[in-house]
Amino acid sequence: MKKTYQRLPESELDIMLVLWNGTPPMTRPEIEKVINTKKNLAPTTILSLLTRLEAKNFVEVTKQGKMNLYTPLVSQSDYQAHESQSVLEKLYGNSLKKFVTSLYQGKKISSEEIQDLSDFLKELDDREE
Repeated sequence: MKKTYQRLPESELDIMLVLWNGTPPMTRPEIEKVINTKKNLAPTTILSLLTRLEAKNFVEVTKQGKMNLYTPLVSQSDYQAHESQSVLEKLYGNSLKKFVTSLYQGKKISSEEIQDLSDFLKELDDREE
């Protein structure tokens, strides 16, 4: 059975990206240090975001002394796959061609990018046979 995920607001997604790219479990101060290299969030804001992510079952919280440790329960690849499929269905009527066309509307596609895409599609085709 395929799992479905709630779409995360950008602020919560930023927290998840820190956890996915870090070495969980991580403490709030560790997460804050990484987040604040890009934007300045108050400790209470980060705590609120982590509480929301826990309520949505995106993170697990374990106590270690006075510290809370946060571990992602959803993998980055699972979330990306779900979001990609959702965008493809909602905005492009499940048409990969329409999606790729909109990505490169008016931009020059390099021959290397075309070759990469071609190789990828051939690989998919070979798996189907």
